Amino acid sequence: MSNQEILKQLEAKRSKCIVYTRVMGYHRPVESFNIGKKGEHGERKQFIESARCVA
Repeated sequence: MSNQEILKQLEAKRSKCIVYTRVMGYHRPVESFNIGKKGEHGERKQFIESARCVA
């Protein structure tokens, strides 16, 4: 079964996912961004903090 067929079968169960991001100290939905800000958001790299060694 192809991905397209699976998506068609499960279309009624799907719901819209709202992605939030932190901007200037508060959370905003990405869908409310203008074109330039959406492009900037797409270019961001996710920061992953490594485990610290406590001596």
